Amino acid sequence: MANKKIPSVSAFRFLVHSVQILKNPLPFHHENFQRKGDTFRLKLGFGKSVIFSRDAGFAQYALQKNQKNFTKSPIQTKDLSKYVGFGLLTSEGELWQKQRKLIQPAFHKKQLTNLLDTINLAIETELHKIETNKSIDIFPIFNDLAFQTVVKSLFSSAVNSEEINRLQHITESAQKMLVKELRQPYLGWWFRLNGEIAKHVSETEEARDILKKLVNDRKKSGKREDDLLDMLLEARYEDGSEMDEEQLIDEILILFTAGHETTSNSLTFTSQLLAQNIEIQDKIFSEISLARENSSNLMEFIKACDFTKNVIEESLRLYPPAYFIDRVNSTEDEFNGLRIPKNSSLLFSLLEIHTNPDFWEEPKKFKPERFSGVSPYAFSSHYYPFGAGPRMCIGNNFAMYEMILAVAKLIEMFKISEKKSAIEIKPLITLKPKDAFLEFVRR
Repeated sequence: MANKKIPSVSAFRFLVHSVQILKNPLPFHHENFQRKGDTFRLKLGFGKSVIFSRDAGFAQYALQKNQKNFTKSPIQTKDLSKYVGFGLLTSEGELWQKQRKLIQPAFHKKQLTNLLDTINLAIETELHKIETNKSIDIFPIFNDLAFQTVVKSLFSSAVNSEEINRLQHITESAQKMLVKELRQPYLGWWFRLNGEIAKHVSETEEARDILKKLVNDRKKSGKREDDLLDMLLEARYEDGSEMDEEQLIDEILILFTAGHETTSNSLTFTSQLLAQNIEIQDKIFSEISLARENSSNLMEFIKACDFTKNVIEESLRLYPPAYFIDRVNSTEDEFNGLRIPKNSSLLFSLLEIHTNPDFWEEPKKFKPERFSGVSPYAFSSHYYPFGAGPRMCIGNNFAMYEMILAVAKLIEMFKISEKKSAIEIKPLITLKPKDAFLEFVRR
């Protein structure tokens, strides 16, 4: 029976800290967790509030055990969708179920095997752009790498560099605009009045036109590339029909948005962690050298890179790109005696769950070995780098393969000079690195 009241943080406290929240809300939320417990309600004023939780059991309840009562919030289904349409990330209900069932086979491990050579080539091309023996911000290189990987996996060689650059600019500009809207909701009227929102929506239409041309060119060519576009074009619903053009473009825009920023963030954080742990670099180098000798193809190589995978898993634990998961409950609910009124906005902090000492030994320490020889289900109740439940990221295998290949090639080509300074973060829609300056020395 629900009889416990959720502790609340006043709207006054929220307003007092508004400048800090705009820059980085995480210290404010952490302080509230410390003061109020694992679940609290943040009042925003005008009757609005958000329930924050770092209770792993509550997250598992909402994402898996009773997921049918919890949908995504308007942040994705409304705010983000105006820029990327209604694809897997932003759709709900029957549309989401229909699209998930249709697209899932394209991201099966067997299908992804066909893309590994393309992914690997894109990675090698971008990593060769790293300048050595000088301090450089590595994030832009990984950002380009991740975007190129998605584009080449979708369109093979059919897209030119000018189109890629334009698509990347539009995708990233729209995300920055969305952050402004979410962090400064009180300026929504001004963003509409001064035409900023309209400008980005117009640019999104330009991106859609570029993508439609690429799709139509592929259809006219009759040539099979065995890439993601072919798989999406050949996918059929239960009645035998194919995706219509607008839905296909929505799904491609979602792949651009969800498929490149999270990966580039993670690769940057991983590189910074490796710069702080030189001995881990040496261990990866030894592993990949042996894996190269004993592997006849890239999939065998990936499977042989167990420790490299552990390093990435640990990086995702410490710096989860999707650091909050949002949900809204359709009907009144309760968890552990807490009453959750209908249509409550909930934000689950993965960053807090991933560093909870109740679940993790030395939670703030970088220890890749914690994942060695452990069942994937050992941490499933408190480790959500790709979400959980039916809405778990459809591209999780794609992302892991890409990151393993990227880290392996990076360490094969370079030593990352030791850097002991703290890793800085910039929490936007995703958890982004800030000032990721590192020095690389060619091996």
